[in-house]
Amino acid sequence: MQHRSDPNPGRKSPKLKRMGLHERAAARMRTMIIRGELPPGSQTQETKLSKELGVSRTPLREAMKVLAAEGLIELRPNRSPRIADIAVETISELFEALAGIERLAAELAAERASERDLARLRTLQTRMEGHHRNGKLDEYFAINGEIHNTIVRMARNAPLREAHETLISRAERARYLALGADKRWSNSVEEHANILAALEVRDGEAAGRLLGAHVRQTGIALLETLVPKTKLTAA
Repeated sequence: MQHRSDPNPGRKSPKLKRMGLHERAAARMRTMIIRGELPPGSQTQETKLSKELGVSRTPLREAMKVLAAEGLIELRPNRSPRIADIAVETISELFEALAGIERLAAELAAERASERDLARLRTLQTRMEGHHRNGKLDEYFAINGEIHNTIVRMARNAPLREAHETLISRAERARYLALGADKRWSNSVEEHANILAALEVRDGEAAGRLLGAHVRQTGIALLETLVPKTKLTAA
């Protein structure tokens, strides 16, 4: 049975085009939220955001629904959406969960990673160290996240990767804030180098222990940054 050919095969359907727009808008807004360009507690301004992102209000609203599902935006009836606060009371639990996932990922990656995987990880580590030396936090942060995601992919475990993807968007804003502290930034570079060294010698136990501790320490650094601001010590 022959299928009718599309008279315009190169044309994308409006639905696919709109989906692409809202996904791109969500990605850009996610970056803006993570980097503090859209600060916690601030109200979103549709007209301004639509112009800045180059999209109409319909894909912008769809993008906000995506980010709301990730816990980055609060949708409020009859009011403008607002950028969600960082929930200090859940930081420990969030990074505890991430540490467990990434620890297991590193253990599996030590066994399953190809030499090509490890070569890519070495390249990323070199680039990250260069950004640290040059004081380029945004570039450093991007490579840092790519390294974590690469290790999870190297585990070759789809459910583990899905669980990681579910949590990482909620943690990205917190990780960026924690890395903004000079001491944590420098410590993070050294910790990553040790993790890479353990993976290269296929020591899963050490790689898992080091990566788990690294993620937990980032959570601790974040709490040390946030607690004075929220005056939790006085509560």
